[in-house]
Amino acid sequence: MIKIKLIAVGKVKEKYFAEAIAEYSKRLSRYCDFKIEEIREENFDKVDAAVANKIMRTEAERMEKAIKGYPVALAVEGRKISSEGLADFIRKNADGGVGEICFLIGGSYGIDEALKAKCKDKISFSDMTFPHTLMRVMAAEQIYRAFSIINGSEYHK
Repeated sequence: MIKIKLIAVGKVKEKYFAEAIAEYSKRLSRYCDFKIEEIREENFDKVDAAVANKIMRTEAERMEKAIKGYPVALAVEGRKISSEGLADFIRKNADGGVGEICFLIGGSYGIDEALKAKCKDKISFSDMTFPHTLMRVMAAEQIYRAFSIINGSEYHK
């Protein structure tokens, strides 16, 4: 069974997001070993470009320690794929011997460029920017949808 890990900066504070994530985590448990690892978020009172870069570097160092498998940055400049494309991506990696896929979700300022460069792939869900806590819900749902497609479930119509 393949391992899928979301490595995400910050904690989910909103109960409704936490409940949605818990529901998709439960559904995913029959298809994969799904885990979310939260990385401590940096907070500064005044943020300029230099401070934002420092924040991203510090958060990236923490994220790197959590990566055990095939790292994929979820980033706006990544390649856009459909739900079926994500299913193919997961299936091909699992069939190719990848034991764990780690999807990285950055904090408020995104993912450090050096860490993105170390990732094996970059995927974009949209040209839009989303709150990083909402992105966890969206990623969990799309990963569940991908496994539903792989397994011929009725979830994906």
